[in-house]
Amino acid sequence: MKNEFFTKATENIEAAELLFENRLYNASANRAYYAGFQAAIAALENIGIKFDRVRHKAVQANFAAELVQKRKIYGNHLKSYLMDLQNVRNFADYKLKFVSKKVAYRQLKKARELVEDVTKEIEK
Repeated sequence: MKNEFFTKATENIEAAELLFENRLYNASANRAYYAGFQAAIAALENIGIKFDRVRHKAVQANFAAELVQKRKIYGNHLKSYLMDLQNVRNFADYKLKFVSKKVAYRQLKKARELVEDVTKEIEK
């Protein structure tokens, strides 16, 4: 089952990659977070958890608790990915300093892994 958030996640991971390739590291970090965030929403919806109002902390908590810890659908290492991705996004969006190429690369790598894992599970 593909849903709107899954479509947005795949669009945002593509955008993050294009931005990274064009050395727009802050923007890439932002889109990478949203790719992971929207992939997590899609993963939760895939098992029947819906949100009346999407909140970042609720999605992060539900993804970690329900999909990683309880159901073990996703690897334990993904438990902190959303929070890590959001921390870098917040730095990129709200701090005066810039995200480095190295940090943006790690951000993109985490987001890509999350989107790919969700894709595999949704397309089963």
